[in-house]
Amino acid sequence: MSELIIEPLEQYGLSLTAKPTKRSLFSKIGVVGCGKEGRNIVNLTATSGLDVVFMEESEERIEYVLNQLSNNLENKVENWGLTQAEKRGIMNRITPTLSYDDFKGCDFVIECSRFSETGRRSTQLRKSIFKKLEDVLEPDAIIGTNGSTVIISELAADLEHKERCVSLYFPVSHAGANVLEIVSGMYTSEEVYNRVVLFAKLINYIPHKIYESNGNVSLRVMTSMLNEACQILMEGVASLEDIDRTFTVIYAQRFGVFRLADIIGIERMVALMEAMFNDYGDKKYKPNPLLWKLYRTNQLGVRTGKGFYLYDGEKPIGINTAIF
Repeated sequence: MSELIIEPLEQYGLSLTAKPTKRSLFSKIGVVGCGKEGRNIVNLTATSGLDVVFMEESEERIEYVLNQLSNNLENKVENWGLTQAEKRGIMNRITPTLSYDDFKGCDFVIECSRFSETGRRSTQLRKSIFKKLEDVLEPDAIIGTNGSTVIISELAADLEHKERCVSLYFPVSHAGANVLEIVSGMYTSEEVYNRVVLFAKLINYIPHKIYESNGNVSLRVMTSMLNEACQILMEGVASLEDIDRTFTVIYAQRFGVFRLADIIGIERMVALMEAMFNDYGDKKYKPNPLLWKLYRTNQLGVRTGKGFYLYDGEKPIGINTAIF
């Protein structure tokens, strides 16, 4: 009887024993805080096929976030942008938690703590979050923050692995605003920046490299336009409707500048502009009196139902004549 010849099966992909496989670069994403911006990031990552863990402060907040995410996806189902099976797949990739320990194994965690009623976010709180993340993550995992005014070098300064920290800004003005501003701080390594560029492409966003600058590019441009539009309105040069129509028609913008300010939130715009004024000392960033009037009377835009416009949910239903 001829000798039995046994060949290894690995070369044919049929090995009976599992070989260790290299984990993909972004197999698990984390998000700390799920306000509007945090939910946007969770939705983007899960829809792009990535597993995502988000942390909130209570079971009630977790239930609220999951309902909001589900409702957002259901709207896409109703408009034929998604199937029920795809929706279930996306929701199954989302895991809520109350503990930092559940971020273990994440390749990238984004701090996205919610804004206070004044439109500000605590730097000390965010530094504390960074420190807690460093305690549970592997040394090569990226720690990021979603923000437009924060200086990432300050948040990273007390960490052991400062080079892995990066700042991002996801615009929330509309679904098609798919530019991701990626801010490299003074410690951020080129490798980490390049990995975040890859992350942007995985979620179908266009990466823009930004060097640390309060307001980045998008909101520095926005604040200048908003202040000038407010001044034109105060001078009686044109009506609010016509100023916004100028932006939407002549300059082919999706929203007018006043409408966009309502979407972003008047409280956030005022806080941002004050921070930029303090940093740059240029009066063009100082919030216009109309913005202060809305801010002080809690007419903050879409969220409160009143801003430059009046709202029914997220739909504008008229001009807020009380500001004149």
